Amino acid sequence: MSSYSEKFIIGLGNPGKKYDNNRHNVGFLFIQKFVENHSSNFVLKNKLKCNYAEFIFDSVVYKMFMPTTFMNNSGEAVRSIIDWYKVDKDKLIIVVDDIDIPLGKIRARKKGSSGGHNGLKSIINHLNSKEFLRIRIGIGSPPIIENDKKFNTISHVLGNFSKPEKLILNKIFCQIIDSLQKLNDHNENSIICELNSFNINEI
Repeated sequence: MSSYSEKFIIGLGNPGKKYDNNRHNVGFLFIQKFVENHSSNFVLKNKLKCNYAEFIFDSVVYKMFMPTTFMNNSGEAVRSIIDWYKVDKDKLIIVVDDIDIPLGKIRARKKGSSGGHNGLKSIINHLNSKEFLRIRIGIGSPPIIENDKKFNTISHVLGNFSKPEKLILNKIFCQIIDSLQKLNDHNENSIICELNSFNINEI
């Protein structure tokens, strides 16, 4: 039986209404879009520290998670998911924002450091491993504040997406959904290449 008969997809973000459209919540926005496409609904799973949705597509069960921990404690929820479902960490797919990647770009990797992302840092700490598939969605660099030339990172990641940015995101989400629906045990590397070579201008 293929291990991809179940897919565990976890989007990272901060819970609570005020964070809903933040750039930092792009993982949540992605999960919501994917679940919406399949007309499923979320339920709160306290044991998993997550909002959870499930649907079946093409004989694959999609288990979709949005942690209810804050971003910096995402690893607690991911650890709970692994322990509850007895699933290997290399079967997880984590979707996060990345300020080092321009808006309109996607980066997928099977392992690697946190790159300074607190959500990934927490997951690596709780799993004691860097080996899990992560899909990073570019949210662009914060604008430079003139006075001190420092990057205004916090207000950038906690700022909301504009309407034009949301249109770009929608195309990104459609590409990732399409790629993940094709993903199986034999094509992981080519799917990663497909995501990494995505070009918003070619749509």
